[in-house]
Amino acid sequence: MTPHSKTQVLIADVRAGFVVFLVALPLCLGVALASGAPLFAGLVSGIVGGIVVGLMSGSQSSVSGPAAGLTAIVLAQIALLGSFQAFLLAVFLAGLLQIALGLGRAGFLAAFFPSSVIKGLLAAIGIIIVLKQIPHVFGHDPDPEGDFTFFQADDQNTFTEILDTVGDIQPGATAIGLLSIILLIVWDRWKLLKNSPIPSPMVVVGLGVALSELFRTFGAPWAIDSTHMVEVPVPASLDAFFTQFQSPDFAQWQNKKVWFAALTIAAVASLETLLNLEAVDKIDPKQRSSPANRELFAQGVGNCVAGLIGGIPVTSVIVRSSVNINAGAQTKLAAIFHGLLLLVCVSLIPALLNRIPLSCLAAILLMTGIKLASVKLIRQMWKAGTSQFVPFIITVVAIVFTDLLVGVLIGLAVALANILRSNVRKPLRIFIEKHMGGEITRIELASQVSFLNKAAITTALDDIPEKGRVVIDARQTDYIDPDIVGLLQDFRDIEAPSKEIELSLIGFRERYQLTETKHFVDFSTRDLQSAMTPAQVLELLREGHQRFLTNQRLTRDLGQQVRATAAGQHPLAVILHCIDSRTPAELLFDLGVGDAFSVRLAGNIVSHKAIGSIEYATAVAGAKLIMVLGHTRCGAVTAAVNLYCGAPMPDVVAKCEHIKYIVDDIGSSIDPSAAPLFNELPAEQKNLMYDAVSQKNVVRVVQDILASSAILRSLIESGQLGIVGGIYDVATARIEYLVDHGADAVKKTVN
Repeated sequence: MTPHSKTQVLIADVRAGFVVFLVALPLCLGVALASGAPLFAGLVSGIVGGIVVGLMSGSQSSVSGPAAGLTAIVLAQIALLGSFQAFLLAVFLAGLLQIALGLGRAGFLAAFFPSSVIKGLLAAIGIIIVLKQIPHVFGHDPDPEGDFTFFQADDQNTFTEILDTVGDIQPGATAIGLLSIILLIVWDRWKLLKNSPIPSPMVVVGLGVALSELFRTFGAPWAIDSTHMVEVPVPASLDAFFTQFQSPDFAQWQNKKVWFAALTIAAVASLETLLNLEAVDKIDPKQRSSPANRELFAQGVGNCVAGLIGGIPVTSVIVRSSVNINAGAQTKLAAIFHGLLLLVCVSLIPALLNRIPLSCLAAILLMTGIKLASVKLIRQMWKAGTSQFVPFIITVVAIVFTDLLVGVLIGLAVALANILRSNVRKPLRIFIEKHMGGEITRIELASQVSFLNKAAITTALDDIPEKGRVVIDARQTDYIDPDIVGLLQDFRDIEAPSKEIELSLIGFRERYQLTETKHFVDFSTRDLQSAMTPAQVLELLREGHQRFLTNQRLTRDLGQQVRATAAGQHPLAVILHCIDSRTPAELLFDLGVGDAFSVRLAGNIVSHKAIGSIEYATAVAGAKLIMVLGHTRCGAVTAAVNLYCGAPMPDVVAKCEHIKYIVDDIGSSIDPSAAPLFNELPAEQKNLMYDAVSQKNVVRVVQDILASSAILRSLIESGQLGIVGGIYDVATARIEYLVDHGADAVKKTVN
């Protein structure tokens, strides 16, 4: 990083830190007020979260401080423990527990939070910010900033508070709030202002203070009183400022209630931190990944310090973090700078801070909320499907109508239920495969098979007909519940024998005591070869090619096929095809080891040696079908056409002594009348001519085979053998059948 870029990063972080400071100030006070703690305790936590946690955290964009999600817990524990000093001891002990969690690498739990819930958290926080800030924008401030719960301590809720605002609009605060919103919108859309080194929230606060002072001169109803301003405690002197710090009551360390409170705070604060950390990383423009274990350790140190000097618990906070990101923060220096500003301003100029109207700060938060709860995010989750949208929207609704922690737990429960439902419904995949030996039901188990899958697997096994053949494949399975192992053992030992089912087991680990067995035949045998007719073999090839087209090739145990065919072979077909690398017959027809003979010559031409090979494959080895397979864009055909039509040939081809034998054979399929016009044809028509010659060449080769071999003609006439010609299109992967002798297929069928 150059000195110039370092300066730019520093300036960006200072600007962002100042904006976060403005937002954090009322939030720290509001969270403390809602928690039943001294107001100064909230400021202490804001300072500790910024400086201490900021220094130790590995996150570059997260900002920590007193958490709205802990207000109910803090309020309840202070009342239960009977003193704030005893509660501070619980905070200190909670910090130690978090340090232990960080060292114990408990941050891995963050990987289990579904993205749908994290995105639901972001959207919900955005909606809550907007709903909670609407009253503050209009000067209706009975619910403190930082209280994000639906049901409020004043017996109101989020929506009734908005309704009450209608009858309690403060003209001065409203004017400042609305003007602040307009200024923020204009600032964000006017390029000149947006690129200004001065952050818009700073201008908003300056405008708010100036208008507040102006309205003071107007008197009622425009004057804004202190209840609608920031209310930082103002000590009489600097010494009095330090007396506000409190120490924990270490005499309570044997109190079980203190330890229970510590466990509760550590668990909830850690969960909220991990959730917020994941959410912050989602909205970080640089998509940086924050180390979760280090964050738990940093939060633990922060809570230890907060407990020692009189603060309430701290966590990573999504509201301040999102403000930090939107303000353009580049590194964690922004979070540290916001903490330093809190310390300096609260200690030196608290009276000046108390002149900031809450309505202008509410405007800043409201615009942040709108950005978090974006329509784009909702559309994105909708397009992701019900499995993502349902947990997302339920998380949003649950958080809005309860609080952050309860809402997230509901969202996690829904996401987990969705996963379990998916697992219960899809613990396996079932295929009906047509192998050489007939139809086989293949059951592939999932990677994790639990007792929840028992009903689905039982149904699948019950559906296998009598005398059926089934393969249970566990090669991709990492874990099988003992209940499922027992179910499969009973099926193997009792049900399958009673229904005469041929059961094959593949891929089960030794500990499951399900020895690998394979009873079905997935390769060509002598009995299978003898029983097949040429038409049936052709149909097998057609079906295999259809599987190739749809990428649904049969699952084969090639190792077993190698072992089974070692003593002898009984292929069903012989395929004469080109050496072109794009036309591997075994793949095109989805064949296994021992299923077909393969004769490959450039241009799929035929010679005495090739016919001798075909005679051996059929008359001696028993193959039932000859397939002559040409293809489009054939290099040998192209060379033959170019040579016969007088087109220029590459020098290297001219130097090859034996290519002429291939070219001469293919040349007999070329129409001599086309030669004089060939060089004048456009490239597209030349390609059509090449492919037409390829088709004629296939038909000619079929005829040559019939004309050259009496034994082959005899086998075909007796119905023991069939011969088929086809063209494979290298662009579409489809085969067009051109000629068919001795099989019951139509003369020209497009597969």
